[in-house]
Amino acid sequence: MRMRHDSLRRAAGIVLAALVVLAAWSPPFRSLVDCPSELRLVVGEEERVYLLGLPLSAVITGDADGVLHINGEAPSAGRWLVDLGRPLELSPLAEGRCRLDLSLLGILPVKRITVQVVPRVRVVPGGQSIGIVLRTKGVAVVGHAPVKTPDEGPVYPAREAGVQVGDVILRVDGQEVKSNEHIVFLVNRCAREGRPVPLELSRDGRTVRLEVTPRYSAEDGFYQIGLYVRDGAAGVGTLTFYDPETRIFMALGHVITDAATNRPLELGDGRIVKASVVRVRPGRRGEPGEKEGTFVDGEDVIGVITGNTDYGIVGRLTVGPLPGGGRAVPVALAREVRTGPAEILTVVDGHTVERFQVEITDVQALQTRPGPKGITVRITDPRLIRETGGIVQGMSGSPILQDGRLVGAVTHVFINDPTRGYGVFAEWMVREAGLLPASSGVRDGSQPALSCSVGVTGLMKGGYSCQL
Repeated sequence: MRMRHDSLRRAAGIVLAALVVLAAWSPPFRSLVDCPSELRLVVGEEERVYLLGLPLSAVITGDADGVLHINGEAPSAGRWLVDLGRPLELSPLAEGRCRLDLSLLGILPVKRITVQVVPRVRVVPGGQSIGIVLRTKGVAVVGHAPVKTPDEGPVYPAREAGVQVGDVILRVDGQEVKSNEHIVFLVNRCAREGRPVPLELSRDGRTVRLEVTPRYSAEDGFYQIGLYVRDGAAGVGTLTFYDPETRIFMALGHVITDAATNRPLELGDGRIVKASVVRVRPGRRGEPGEKEGTFVDGEDVIGVITGNTDYGIVGRLTVGPLPGGGRAVPVALAREVRTGPAEILTVVDGHTVERFQVEITDVQALQTRPGPKGITVRITDPRLIRETGGIVQGMSGSPILQDGRLVGAVTHVFINDPTRGYGVFAEWMVREAGLLPASSGVRDGSQPALSCSVGVTGLMKGGYSCQL
């Protein structure tokens, strides 16, 4: 009898597990799971949201007074009685944030949704090639260099003292350093006075203090501590957009990193200048192509850079409307981007911004936190494929437009297929620029793939590094 009872319990457990699995894959359950925990709406633009899709009543409680109406009604003591068999009609009234808690029969909690109502932002799409000149905060250590002494041969004073590649030298002998030349002067001053060189370093967000004894280089004729350092970067990239009222701009779509250390550059100051594309080296499978551009630092300055962020460089234009710029267009929220035809704006010759046809093949619709790979694009324009092979370095930041809206910017190319690449949602960029309120967000929904950044070309070239 007991064995029979145990068998019935096991059978019941199996049936219950099967029912749970079936429920988990049912359309109503999937619609509830797919509904984002954070929903962004635009003032005055109604939105329909499908939840369970079952003929059940539920209670929504929240703090949406003055921010949101549901099914055309204001909250009654913070409560709505809704039919889950029909879509919820959300009417955003004013900018703000509210929380909605869905419960069956007003008792069983089902879903919590944070609703953020934002304005519709309009910006001028870019596409222009720009020269980017950065000066770092401090001087970055990019390698150890031998000091060839007359008596001991090659030595490495800084490495022996504990200086690491990736460190940023902030102060030498108590003075804030701003250039390679300045640090060389301070090192030799300490050496002539017969004392070690005090260094203040930034390492992984903390401050490190060390002393290094400089050694005389018989080869170069002055004292050195055995480091390769870099105080800036320069290259050619693409402007994504600017705000016609505040003149705030963003470009590239991803952070600029040091080529030697692969760490983000800590910005001291920077500027953007007009650039011209003189040649394009087409991309091919396994070998990304590259735009080759020219610019003259100090001439045709069009803006100052104020930040090197995860979603591109941000700054402010110092000139009027840019050549090749068009009218302001709306910025699409991430959830408004769809698969299908689109276009990118970029330069392949000289200064002329041109439109090229692409297809958005995948959208990370649940990506509610900024990430650089929310959109997957495929180049379909025959001329662009013929001239560049697809997406090339220097094209990063090229704006992606769909249905008359700015939806994103090109950021990466697939290594094994240069006609395909990733883009970042424009929404994340305008938030980073301060043109939209910040979002609390959840985990980044982007997918890893074999791709590489197509940011500024020629970065770190042009005499910004030296040995000391």
